[in-house]
This record gives sequence, C-alpha cells and structure tokens, in this order.
Amino acid sequence: MISINNLTVSFGSWELFSRINFHISESDKIGLVGKNGAGKSTLMKIICGEMRPTSGSVDKPQHLTVGYLPQLMEHHKGRSVMEETMTAFDESNAAEREVEEITLALADRTDYESKEYTALIERLNELNDKISVFHSEPPQVQAERTLRGLGFLPSELDRPTETFSQGWNMRIELAKILLQHPDLLLLDEPTNHLDIESIEWLEGYLKDYKGAVMLVSHDRKFLDNVTRRTVELMLGNIYDYKVPYTQYTQLRAERIAQQTAAYENQQRMIEKTEDFIRAFRYKPTKSNQVQSRIKALEKLERIEIDETDNATLTVKFPPAPRAGDVVYKCSDLTVGYPGKVVFRDAAIEIKRGEKVAFVGRNGEGKTTMMRVIVGELEPISGESRPGHNVDCGYFAQNQEDVLDKKETVFSTLDRIAVGDIRTKLRDILAQFLFRGEDIDKRVSVLSGGERARLGMAKLMLQSHNLLALDEPTNHMDIKSKDILKQALKAYDGTLVIVSHDRDFLDGLVDKLYEFRDGHVREFLGGVSDFLAKRRLESLQDLERWGSSPSLRPSGKPDPSQAGAWAPPVTASGGYVSSRDSAPTSEKRSYEELRAKSKEDKKRRNRVDFLEKEIEKLEKRMKEIEGVLSAPKEGDDIMELTREYLECKRDLDAKTDEWGELID
Repeated sequence: MISINNLTVSFGSWELFSRINFHISESDKIGLVGKNGAGKSTLMKIICGEMRPTSGSVDKPQHLTVGYLPQLMEHHKGRSVMEETMTAFDESNAAEREVEEITLALADRTDYESKEYTALIERLNELNDKISVFHSEPPQVQAERTLRGLGFLPSELDRPTETFSQGWNMRIELAKILLQHPDLLLLDEPTNHLDIESIEWLEGYLKDYKGAVMLVSHDRKFLDNVTRRTVELMLGNIYDYKVPYTQYTQLRAERIAQQTAAYENQQRMIEKTEDFIRAFRYKPTKSNQVQSRIKALEKLERIEIDETDNATLTVKFPPAPRAGDVVYKCSDLTVGYPGKVVFRDAAIEIKRGEKVAFVGRNGEGKTTMMRVIVGELEPISGESRPGHNVDCGYFAQNQEDVLDKKETVFSTLDRIAVGDIRTKLRDILAQFLFRGEDIDKRVSVLSGGERARLGMAKLMLQSHNLLALDEPTNHMDIKSKDILKQALKAYDGTLVIVSHDRDFLDGLVDKLYEFRDGHVREFLGGVSDFLAKRRLESLQDLERWGSSPSLRPSGKPDPSQAGAWAPPVTASGGYVSSRDSAPTSEKRSYEELRAKSKEDKKRRNRVDFLEKEIEKLEKRMKEIEGVLSAPKEGDDIMELTREYLECKRDLDAKTDEWGELID
C-alpha cells in the first residue's frame, strides 16, 4: 500500500534518517518505537505529506486516505463538541458529490472499452465502498458513540469546544479522524490524554480496524494489545520485527546476542588465519595455502554488530533548602472557574519531605489543585497557604504552552539562569541528552519527549524545596521514566505529583489524595496500599469506574454501575467491603451460575485451542532440529535459530497456560 524508499532526512550536517526502507500493507498494525528524538513524529509527518524528506520517496496510491493525529495541534473554536465532530463527514459528503458527477459522466460516454471509462468505473466503486462505510448507520449515531467511547458524557456534547482542556480537544480530533475511516491511521501518542476506559475502548476499536494503523506510544500494554508488528528507529536506521512490542524486546536482545557471538567467533577465525599467513608467508611449501587463505579473507563478508543507542538520563536534583515543617496547607477549600466548581471543602496538608500523589479521573481537579498550590489560581473560598521558606518548582502538564517555541534549547535555559549556574548549562543539558548540535535546536522542532526533558532541566537551575510535577512522564520513554523515578526518590525535598502511571508511583509516594465526585480524600501509605484499600487492580480501574468499587462475582468492576453507586463508609473513613454491603438475591445467584457456565465453556475451548497449537509448535521445532543437525548449503542458520527460540518461548507460554487451565 505504502512504500518508503531510501528515505533520508537531514538538518544541516546532522542526519536523522539514513536511507531507510520499509513497506506498510493494507491491514498492518504497526508500533513505531524508538527513543525520544529518534524521529518517530518526523517519519509520520513525511508519510502523511506534512514534511518532505531530504532525499528518497514515499510511494502511495493516488486515492489513499491518511488520518494523522499529531502530539501537538491547533484546536478549532466556535462550535459545540458535536458540531465539530460532525465535520468528519465533510469528506463523505464530498464523495457523494463526486459519485453524482461520475454517474453523469458515464451516462454520456459510449467508449466502454477505453482506459478512461474503466478508470471511472473503478473510482466509482471505490467511492461507493467508502460511502457504505460512512453510512453504515446515521452519522449522528456514529459520532455520539465514538465521543462516548472517548469519555464524553451526553450532557457535554453541546458544550463549546473552547470550554474543554487541550487533552479533551485532542479527543475530539481523534474522534474526527476515526469517523473518517482513512486507509491508514497515524496516531502519535494517542493515549497521553486518555483515561483507562477510553484507552481500552480505543484498543478494541483499533484491533478491529479494517485499515492499516501505525502508532507511537510509550504504553507497553497498549502496544501489545493493538499492534502485530514493531518498527524501531535507532541512530538513523530502521529495524523491522513482525511481532508486538514485548516480543520485539526479547527478539532484539536475542538478535544482538547472536550477532555478538557470531562476530566474536569470526574475529577469532580471522585472527587465527592472519597468524597462519604471518607465520608461513615466506615458506615456499606453504605458499598455496597462504594464498588461498588470503583470498578467503578478502572474500569474507564481515559480520557487524548493529549500533545501539545506550545514552541515558543522569538526573540528580540539587539539594533542597530547608523549609518549615508544613510545606502547604489548605482547609475548606472550594476551587473552580467562572460558572463551574471543580471540587469543594478540600483539606490538604503536605509536610516537609513527603512525597504525595494526586490521583483520580481526568477533569476531577488534580491539575487545578496544582495551579492553586503554585499560586497560578485563586480559590473561590477557603484558606490556602504555603509554608515558611517554600520555593516551588513547577512542571506543567503542557510544556508546549510553557516553552517559547522561538528559543533554542540552550537559550531557553540561558534566559533564566543566573550566577555560577550559567557556566554549567551545557553540563545540565547533557544530563538530559541534549549534546552537541542538539542544544541549538529550536523548541518548535523538539518532540514531546524532548520538550518534557527540557522542562525538567529548567527545574535543575535552582534548588527548590517543593517540586510540583503534573504528568511529567507523559512523553518519556520507559528507560527515561525509570531514571526520573530514581532521581525523585533520592530528592531530599517535598514532592507533589499528578500521574496515572501506577508503576511510576509505586515505591515513590507515601501519601495520596484522591479527587473524586467533587471532593478530595486523603489516603496514607503508598499506591499499593491505596489500591488494596479500594480493592482495585490499578489506578486505571479507578479511572474506569469512578466512584463504584462494587465488584461482580468474577472480581471485576461492573461497568453498568459506573458512577451510579457510592460505597458505604465506616466511622474511620475506610470503605465497607462490597462483600458485606452488596445485596444478594435469586437473580444474582442465577446470573452467577450462568456466568460460571459460560466461563467453563470458554475455558474448554481455550484448552482445545492450546493443545492444537502446542502440537503444531512441537512439530515445527522437530523440523528445525532436523535441519540444524545437518544443515545444507543455502540454509539460513541464524534465521532458523531465531525461529526455533521463538517457537520454544511460545511453546513454554502456551504449555504454562494449558497447565493452569486444566488444574
């Protein structure tokens, strides 16, 4: 469908891509991975036609449609959510007009055997197929279902788009793209502003999507659930794996290990051959052998180990000046905006040295509270006061709104640095992977991850004793998130953080405030304690079901009850177990038996499937073993070894699952 040929992208003397090639087929589900700044967003822009490469080409059919969701975008104003979403059907309306024009043209033609007539017929069929997709049901119904899937409430569909945050406007743009049903979807970090319910809806949508999908995401689970192919960008080169993300990481490690072993074996062979040549070069009796080995070395195809990018962050926050015992305190706090109260009667106390997380669904007021703490927003009522000698460093969620796009990486820091720290700016930037020519890049060309790193570097210019971080890991790759977490754990000041990333928060924070249903509640302990107390499997379950922790017999929350039931609360403030409070009835018993019967049937079907798959894998492994035991000329030993290891790993996983199901 789309062919990328010898693609090269250069910025001055710096080469981002070097003659890369790959192909996108009609139903591919591709995860595009690589470190921040590797060129993932640039490649997407080139494929959709927003950028031109330095050299090379992108070949695609004339009428192929591409839907592109960038990380950063301009949002439309002046319409309601539904009105803006319905603009997605403008293309459908244009297609209907084109069908009318072609139909009229065909009525007047008699050259039935000509190429022009055939081309019109083919185009007419394409348009009718596209229109049938658009009109599978009324456009209004499609638009409402998609918006609901992405988290909008029915009451919000008539609200003006400008009354929503950037994250919610991104959801509108995503809805428009999905409703256009393009042949290729290019999604650049679509999950950054979604809660888990919306992420799971999008996962299901993309898995069933009939066109091709290429997406960038730092969410490992999302990549594994949606993609079947992983394309890695590293140091200007491209590596293509026909597996999802987790399998790709395993195969990549195996490939490097195999390359290293083969390279070392070849180097030993070359060394022995060269020793032989040096020892017997001038002996007439060995001249034929010497010449033969010299020619063999000249013809030898040298094995090379793929170059890898091992650069990592080296974040270490400066020592925090001493603050008072209480860093921030508020009581009876009501916060909101003109015409809207976000939450009321909040009481928050943050003491020196505490590491605190704000958790809850999108739109419940976490970022709003952060703005109150840092002094950007005045509360409607109540008392809000920082502690003695508090110096707050604030990392805003949307760094694109904070950083000046006209500045360079270096000048962004140079403008605000004072004193001796100015002599250390290059060292600070190097810690955040801005080295050499990188420091002269304009902010406008930086990726989302690079902007996040630059925003974090600004916090290093002064010694703050309170760090307020709003979604700092949104655009960071997995390795960078781990390094930042360790740096924050070692930080000796006070930390307040907004995040939906359970792995990032686990072991980092020791107190949480949950924002829910217009109120704020304190939970002492870490994120694992919080999840156990709420009987949720993850912070994402909290986002999914809001205020309803009631569980079905299977142990999963009931989506039909989301937000409709508030749990009883004990005198100590904890939740009463749903086992104690949930009603029982004959209807519930019948539903449980019915669910159990369906579950048993599903398990039996799965066992049958696994047994067939295990038999196939064992048969294929025996075939490969036979070839490897007596290889013939032309057999690709490396490829067969890789396939054998992949089969073995798959066999082990399926055997383990089979054992669990029959227990």
